[in-house]
Amino acid sequence: MDHAGTFHRLAKVLGATLFFAAILLLAVLIKGHLELAEVTSRLAALRDWIRLHPNLAALSYGLVYVAVTGLSLPGAAILTLIGGSLFGLLTGTVLVSFASVIGATLAMLSARYFLRDSIERHFPEAVAKVNQGVATGGARYLFALRLIPVFPFFLINLATGLTRMSALTFAWVSQLGMLPGTIVYVNAGQQLASIQNAGDVLSARVILAFAALAALPFAAKAGSTWWTDRNALQSWRRPRRFDYNLIVIGAGSAGLVTAFIAATARAKVALIEEGEMGGDCLNTGCVPSKALIRSAKLAKEGRHPQRLGLNGGLEPDFAAIMDRIKRVIARVAPHDSAERYRGLGVDVIKGRAKIVDPWTVEVAGRNLTARRLVLATGAEPAVPPIPGLTNVEPLTSETLWKLTEQPKRLLILGGGAVGCELAQSFARLGCETTLVEALPRLIAGEDEDVSEAVRAALLADGVKVITAADAHSFEQAGQSRIAHLADGRDIAFDRIVIAVGRRPRTRGFGLEELGLLDNNGRLIVDDRLRTRLPTIYAAGDVIGRLQFTHAASHYAWFAAMNALFGNFKNWNLHTKAFPVVIYTDPEIARVGLSEAEARATGTAYEVTRYDLAELDRAIVDEANEGFIKVLTEVNKDRILGATIVGARAGDMLGEFTLAMHHGLGLNSILRTIHPYPGWMEAAKATAGEWRRAHAPAWALALSARILQWLRGGCHIRSSRPPPVDGMPR
Repeated sequence: MDHAGTFHRLAKVLGATLFFAAILLLAVLIKGHLELAEVTSRLAALRDWIRLHPNLAALSYGLVYVAVTGLSLPGAAILTLIGGSLFGLLTGTVLVSFASVIGATLAMLSARYFLRDSIERHFPEAVAKVNQGVATGGARYLFALRLIPVFPFFLINLATGLTRMSALTFAWVSQLGMLPGTIVYVNAGQQLASIQNAGDVLSARVILAFAALAALPFAAKAGSTWWTDRNALQSWRRPRRFDYNLIVIGAGSAGLVTAFIAATARAKVALIEEGEMGGDCLNTGCVPSKALIRSAKLAKEGRHPQRLGLNGGLEPDFAAIMDRIKRVIARVAPHDSAERYRGLGVDVIKGRAKIVDPWTVEVAGRNLTARRLVLATGAEPAVPPIPGLTNVEPLTSETLWKLTEQPKRLLILGGGAVGCELAQSFARLGCETTLVEALPRLIAGEDEDVSEAVRAALLADGVKVITAADAHSFEQAGQSRIAHLADGRDIAFDRIVIAVGRRPRTRGFGLEELGLLDNNGRLIVDDRLRTRLPTIYAAGDVIGRLQFTHAASHYAWFAAMNALFGNFKNWNLHTKAFPVVIYTDPEIARVGLSEAEARATGTAYEVTRYDLAELDRAIVDEANEGFIKVLTEVNKDRILGATIVGARAGDMLGEFTLAMHHGLGLNSILRTIHPYPGWMEAAKATAGEWRRAHAPAWALALSARILQWLRGGCHIRSSRPPPVDGMPR
């Protein structure tokens, strides 16, 4: 039986009935009686009836309230005001408090036993947040939601039904959490009922009642925040004075941006870094890897100069390439240097930082204090505990840059972004490269057509690709090294690079002692990037979410602003349109939903596809492999996601990212003038494909008639328009 469908149909019928009954009742009451005196007279008569029949009146009102809340119908706030008007503050509060809790509990139980699938499908974000909040905060989280309703109460009722919270706990916590709001609303209703003439509308008691109504959410939020923060910090003694406004631990992308923003705001800032300024991105990540990719790309082009009408060739020199990478790092380094930041007014301190308490950091034998701390310690390559791996001198994305001799046979473990980029580059430089991935396909987070494009590109460059295979063990056999796969195959190699993912750097900074890590060693932060201690924030890869340099910079703004000015205003982190690029050749770029994600979330969508083989600039550059795939709402141009496979995919993605962030659709891209011949024309061409597929048949038929009439035609043989490529027939 479809309980969800039955419930929704019943709710709609009852809601419509109550709505029209209310309109009818209101019409009867005010018909010919628009004078305030008449309204107050009728209200007084109703209250007299209630005094004569108190039990019947209370029971009737309570049942209506339970029905409205239990069926998640709109109107509970109005009913609360009516309760105050009819029953007064004390009786009205008691009635509303118990009726609302009974109705909410019934709604919660209905969700738990009958409506689970429907609620998860219709409100996935709310359900996920409530589930997470109840799992970590339990009754305290529900109390906070009742006191400060982030979601409508009916959603809280339904979403909590999908958790393991008991009905009894749900009931008493809800009653306590809703009580302040109930009192304020009932009081407002009572004051409304006391209006006898027009002058009473501006009386102090009415104004104060509605001022309290308006101030309730803000007061509740401020009170809840104060109480939570106080409880979290009560185990430590707060310093009377601080050395800094902000101490930032880690000088990678997130730490540098956080310190820069704080210094720009004229805060006193300390930046602590144990290693090299610039972090992974500058020294072992983005900068050196892209320098390697550039050299490898040119080496590939140099082997096929005839494609561009040239003769000759280019011979890779591995040692020279590695030297060039070092020069590139050195040229970029001044942007992230200690000297630059000291010039901005930041105190840059070399050393290992350890957080002693919510305000104190120990470094280089000193204790420094600040009102707020920001942890930006980044992440490190994960090395799996495979038998024999440590005996074969594994390299990672951090250590491979120390290579001075080119390995003849290179094994790369991991078919994600890093593994694919490195495999293609080393193969182009002449290494016999083997890539092993445990999952059935490469770049498993993308759609299958994207994964297949990457696989084809690697195979074309000579990479041996092995998927759905686990590494079982490793062996040093004389001068050779052997990888034994779980399926029985053996792979001989000279050097191995581990690229199976990255893990946040959370150990050794005092986080364990302060209770900031969960059982899996992960750092827990809220939407403001606060940890469990309200004085300590985090930004960048250490959070473990989007481990990209541009994500770290994005996080840093929110961490810095909330840490500095959170007492006055808070900013919740958002990644509405987050772009990701994998720098293989062709590049892979995506923003928003993939097809797999859309299907998994039950999102209805349409696909518009444009092949780069049709783009003039791609043809000119001999790089016309790939495609653009845009997901939109059904019969609408609103962009849900865009995936690009192509030579300049990362650059082309920017226009779609901008459009999604600002709510612009494909029609806006189509109306934008793009220079010719340019790669960005591909976005306009994709928008044109969507427009042709959604061209209204009636408009084309009318256009055909008008244009034939303008040519002087007297008769039209057929009202059917000529075929238009991509238009529905």
